Amino acid sequence: MSASVSAPRVGVWLIGARGSVATTVVAGCAAMTAGLHPPTGLVTETPAFADSGLPALSSLVFGGHDTVDCPLPKRAEALSAGGVLPHGLPTAVGAELAAADREIRPGGPVPGDTRSEEELVAAFAADIRDFVRRSGLAGAVVVNVASTEPATNGPALPPSSLYAAAALRAGCPYVNFTPSAGLHHPALVGQAESSGLPYAGRDGKTGQTLLRSVLGPMFTQRALAVRAWSGTNLLGGGDGASLADPSAAAAKNAGKERVLADVLGEVPEGEVHIDDVPALGDWKTAWDHIAFDGFLGTRMVLQTTWQGCDSALAAPLVLDLARLVSRAHETGLSGPLSELGFYFKDPVGQGPSALGEQYAALVGFAERLRGPGAEGPAGGREEQS
Repeated sequence: MSASVSAPRVGVWLIGARGSVATTVVAGCAAMTAGLHPPTGLVTETPAFADSGLPALSSLVFGGHDTVDCPLPKRAEALSAGGVLPHGLPTAVGAELAAADREIRPGGPVPGDTRSEEELVAAFAADIRDFVRRSGLAGAVVVNVASTEPATNGPALPPSSLYAAAALRAGCPYVNFTPSAGLHHPALVGQAESSGLPYAGRDGKTGQTLLRSVLGPMFTQRALAVRAWSGTNLLGGGDGASLADPSAAAAKNAGKERVLADVLGEVPEGEVHIDDVPALGDWKTAWDHIAFDGFLGTRMVLQTTWQGCDSALAAPLVLDLARLVSRAHETGLSGPLSELGFYFKDPVGQGPSALGEQYAALVGFAERLRGPGAEGPAGGREEQS
């Protein structure tokens, strides 16, 4: 039996709302809602998450902050021309892209911006609260999908942390899909812990580190000794440009190294190099060279090559996280959601680094979201709409 009232709508407030990832998120959600494409890549659309109370894709409403003014429909056309979005999709979901674009507000600070940190945080929080109020939303999740910023030192809040502070002030759960500081800044750690809000992050695991979190445990479980693990990333787009900054690249690589340290018990020889190749656009290539010892010291090598579209890899994860964190907030959970480590290079809280163990924790989290007495995916509880 269907419920007579429609499901409440949930906001997804994107930091970097006119970037490639955000545009792909909005266009992809609209395409799936309209039945134009299947939910490939969405873990939350698999049977393990049935009946977990997650907000429907059709209930998601998008807005956000950005410092650029290229409209989402135009950005989507550029992504389609580059092969990121299917041909014709920007036109098919043009109304949804335009609606989301109308909800994007100027970000900051921009060159010449004289506002103090407090003024910026207050303005950003007011934008988020206004979005929730005007749209009649049950609430909103703030997700940072902006380009990676350089590592910061000192008390000043970088832009990612200004937005994170605004999310807390607006009473919204927060997800950091980037390696930028966000809530990790020392000035915000205490605020996050005392906010009563759930939060997750950081740095989405979409390619090279995803493979490492699978292959690392394989070597350990088969008692093979890894001597060296080196890698190279070639990427373009906004992330390629931002990661050309050595301090930004260092923040990115820290998460990659941490996964190996956790699953192997030590950091093997070797480094990860990140090269900006503008001609690649939104596409990236990641190459790993793994030297290991087998039985009787026999020396062997495994090489892997990962070629993918960064936005197409990231977008379904962003939708998963927005739905999961929204539901966590609805059920009264707060603090770091370590069970969402499956999605991140550098997860908040305590948890495993091997992908299989992380997935098991995520499935357990889905069960937890059902609440006491709820039946699992095969339990046959009637779906409401």
